[in-house]
Amino acid sequence: MRAPSELNLFSQNLSNSVNISTPNSTLKPTIGIVLYSNDAETVWNAFRLANLSESKGDTVAIFLLGKGVEALTLENKEFDIKQKADDFIAKGVKILACGTCLKLRNSDGGKACNVSTLNDLYTIVKSSKIVLTF
Repeated sequence: MRAPSELNLFSQNLSNSVNISTPNSTLKPTIGIVLYSNDAETVWNAFRLANLSESKGDTVAIFLLGKGVEALTLENKEFDIKQKADDFIAKGVKILACGTCLKLRNSDGGKACNVSTLNDLYTIVKSSKIVLTF
């Protein structure tokens, strides 16, 4: 299990989307999740897996891309996405969202998302042991 200071360090690195890919970056997620869907069930399952992975000791980074930047605004009676996302955020982990994709949708991502770049996505993909796409 990770020490709390490691989790804080990880979330602080994610919250600073400028130059997180510097050679000395401590961003080392074990699982990177690229969420490209705005399908409620898919988004819900991605957050379920992210929460389970964190509870098992993994460090998870979520990057919202394309239609995925709409994920946190989805409402569905069957799939409580907001609760699953809130559970993930409560762990002190940030969700990154593509700034260009947000701009195309006239969105700022809200409080739960950090506006990020493809450079940030590259860092997650390059440094993660496992990368999953939903």
